[in-house]
Amino acid sequence: MSLNKCILFGLLGLLATVGFSQAERVRYDNYRLYKAKAENEVQLAVLKDLEGSTDSIIFLDGVHIVGADVQMVVAPHKVPDLLELLGKAEIKYELQSKDFQKSMDEVDEKVAINGRAGAEYNWQQYYALEDTYSWMQSLAKQYPHVVTLIEGGKTYQGRSILGLKISKSGTEKPGIFLEAGIHAREWIAPAAATYIINQLLTSDVASVKQLADNYNWYVIPHANPDGFVYTHTKDRMWRKTRAPYGSCYGADPNRNWGFHWNEVGASNSACSDTYAGPSAFSEIETRSLSEYIKSLKGKIQLYISLHAYSQYLLYPYGHTKSLPDNVKDFQQVFKAAVSAVSKRYNTKYTGGNIYDAIYPAAGASVDWAYGTQDVRMAFCYELRPSSNAYFTGFQLPAAQIKPASEELLDSIVAMVGEIKTLGYFK
Repeated sequence: MSLNKCILFGLLGLLATVGFSQAERVRYDNYRLYKAKAENEVQLAVLKDLEGSTDSIIFLDGVHIVGADVQMVVAPHKVPDLLELLGKAEIKYELQSKDFQKSMDEVDEKVAINGRAGAEYNWQQYYALEDTYSWMQSLAKQYPHVVTLIEGGKTYQGRSILGLKISKSGTEKPGIFLEAGIHAREWIAPAAATYIINQLLTSDVASVKQLADNYNWYVIPHANPDGFVYTHTKDRMWRKTRAPYGSCYGADPNRNWGFHWNEVGASNSACSDTYAGPSAFSEIETRSLSEYIKSLKGKIQLYISLHAYSQYLLYPYGHTKSLPDNVKDFQQVFKAAVSAVSKRYNTKYTGGNIYDAIYPAAGASVDWAYGTQDVRMAFCYELRPSSNAYFTGFQLPAAQIKPASEELLDSIVAMVGEIKTLGYFK
């Protein structure tokens, strides 16, 4: 089937699903937002058992390590049970919000859904999937010798995982693969990916032009389209894919890749936001995207995954404390990239290897790319806001899209420059 037909059928499926899903939206009126912290392994086990046990308690953080803050959105009728459980386990907690919906409503995301009305695509608002797909299709027509539409895979609901290859030279150059939006509710990640696409095609800044001229780019702004549509039409806090698993839906697509799958930092409960799936690559999204990436083996030297939030820059591994054999090079690139991200707006990033810097998390895309595809440089950005943004973490205001994307591009410029100096681009 031709790419255009695949895209057409994907969009038709998307529109049908949107029409079905518009009927009712999930609201969080009078839901409480709590922050808890396990101070020992026994308390950690209590929180792990709670995660995924009911859809009336939503964990916004993974329950993986002692001493880390865990945020929970709790339905009103579940509050007494939760507080009794935490009290018996002597788990310390704080109430962050008495009405999570009100806290969400106070954030101005400026969302455009199916309604650009001919306006120029910009980075002053968040867009629905079909608007971004239409914009990417227009770029392929506008830059026919530079931009190629690519289909990185398919989704459970029949959508295309649409992306762009940008090749200004039209010849084989070192390759950079950028994947965003694998977690549906992290809207800033796809927005930043589209900003980078636009800058690669239009910027007159010498350092950005150098990125566009000397490298072939493969950019997938939405690696989880079904989930992203669901955040627009049904539940803003949705994270996973949308395949049904009993009475629950979806697996965490960033715990589903076939590299040390489900060894640590994931859940076996289908109701959990970190559900690893029944098997590695059980999700068609990760399976088909991985097949596309495999087709590029030898052409990609740098893999970048965009997430939110906490302002981290991370590198392998997530499944173990053991460090990559080229960890000194990772550390050198990390230092340059984190320094560059702070220069424009003084935004502070931290990070390091995934396991130690944030939490254990096996089955992630960056680990798979590094561990199986000979991509010797692989990084994950956790974009704005900082980890202290309890109310607006996944709801970065639209006014911050552009500055968050600008500083990200500054960081990527420095990252690519350092990787080139180390001799990885050949």
